[in-house]
Amino acid sequence: MSSAPPSCKGHRYPVGGIAHCVWLCFRFPLGFREVEELMLERGVVVSHETVRRWCAKFGQGRANGPRRRRPRPGDRRHLDEVFIKVGGELKYLGRAVDQDGNVLDILVRSRRDKTAAQRFFRRPPKTTRTAPRVVVTDKLRSYGAAHREVVPSVGHRSHKGLNNRAENGHRPARQRGRALRGLRSVGGARRFPSAFSGISPYFRPRRPMTATDYRTETRHRFTVWNRITGAGGLSATP
Repeated sequence: MSSAPPSCKGHRYPVGGIAHCVWLCFRFPLGFREVEELMLERGVVVSHETVRRWCAKFGQGRANGPRRRRPRPGDRRHLDEVFIKVGGELKYLGRAVDQDGNVLDILVRSRRDKTAAQRFFRRPPKTTRTAPRVVVTDKLRSYGAAHREVVPSVGHRSHKGLNNRAENGHRPARQRGRALRGLRSVGGARRFPSAFSGISPYFRPRRPMTATDYRTETRHRFTVWNRITGAGGLSATP
C-alpha cells in the first residue's frame, strides 16, 4: 500500500473532474462509456478510455484513504469465494471480511483446493496485523483441512448460513463487473475489487438510521473524500 495517492500533476483535467470520474466508476455499477456520457452532460469532454486509465491509476490510491480511517477490524473473519470470468477463463474471487462487512483481503485464484485455502488463511492476519478469534467459512472441505494446518488455535465455524456476511458482499462487485462486461486479466481482477471495496462501501453507511442522520453522515464522508483527493468539485473544466 503506497503512502500517498498518485499525483494528478501533468494531467490537463482538474483534480475535481478526475476524482469525480473515479468516484462514479467505483461507487455505482457504471461502465466507462456511461461515465463519459454523464461527464458530457456536465460539459466535460472526456473519452471512456481516459476514464479507464484514471481508474487504473488513481483508483487504489483513492481507496486507501477511506480504508485507513475505518475502525479496527473485528475479531471474526468470514471467508468466501465467488465464480468470475477473467479473459474467458473461470476464476475464483475470494474475499475475507470481518463481522461488520469491512473487506480485509481479496484473492484471485484458479482452484479451490487446500493450497489455495492455506494461502487465504495466512494473508488476512498479515494485512490487518490482528489475529482472528473465529473464522467462518462455508462447508468446503479444503477450508477445514487448511484450518487444521495453518491456524489450529483459531476457532472455525463451517456453516453456509453463518457466512451470509461475506456472500452478500459479492453482490455490488458482481454488478460492477457486469457493467464492465467482464475482466480481461488476472491483474485487473485483483486491482478492481481492491479499489472497489475501499470506495463503494465507504459511501454506503450502514443502516438503520434516520434519513437526517444518513444525509449528515454522507455529507461528512464527502467532505473527507474531497480532503483525501484534493477535489473541490468540477470547476476549471478544460
